[in-house]
Amino acid sequence: MKGFLEFVREQGVVGLAVGFILGGAAKDVVNSLIGDIVDPILGLFLGATEGLNSAVFLVGSAEIRYGAFLSTLLDFVVVAAVVYYVVKGFGFEKLDKKK
Repeated sequence: MKGFLEFVREQGVVGLAVGFILGGAAKDVVNSLIGDIVDPILGLFLGATEGLNSAVFLVGSAEIRYGAFLSTLLDFVVVAAVVYYVVKGFGFEKLDKKK
């Protein structure tokens, strides 16, 4: 058992697992925050009455859906920030053994 724990600490598996689990759990909350609160507010400012996801502009016959891209980008930034601050806040970065 001691060898296994040493392997986990040396290879950084704990940090990877924590990030994966917290990222997955936080994603649903962040998706709801962005989709249900932030997107509609930003959509109003951009003139897209159905939320940020519906914001588009036309180039010829092509529809450029910049609102959907901005929404996905915002979602990623918030998830990354939540995971970063949770890992730092609980001191999980100290679980991995330095090489």
